[in-house]
Amino acid sequence: MNKCLECSKEVEGRSDKNFCSNICKSKYHYNNNKSKEGNVFREIDQQLKKNRSILKKYFINGDRILLKDELIALGFVPKYFTHYWKNESGEVYLFCFEFGFLSKTENGVAKYTLMKWKEGMG
Repeated sequence: MNKCLECSKEVEGRSDKNFCSNICKSKYHYNNNKSKEGNVFREIDQQLKKNRSILKKYFINGDRILLKDELIALGFVPKYFTHYWKNESGEVYLFCFEFGFLSKTENGVAKYTLMKWKEGMG
């Protein structure tokens, strides 16, 4: 009888079965894939989600203009975004899902202006 590759319990059933349950099978493959080097897509996805979370927190708190250094200190990485939108003035907002940011410099201080995606922005 085989032992589960994840938890080492005895596996019942077919002789070629490697896991005692779907939960163990899922955990095994998750941990195995997580440890592989060079999984760029996962890293980018995690960073996009982190960027969105940071923007959402400040946007919902009512903050619309933030210091760039403050966001970066929280782990925000501006080079990762999902799409962009150009307003009538030609300014380009970069978006992490529904939350966007516009980079500006005022009196030598780098800042981000935040906004939320609205229907009809196309």
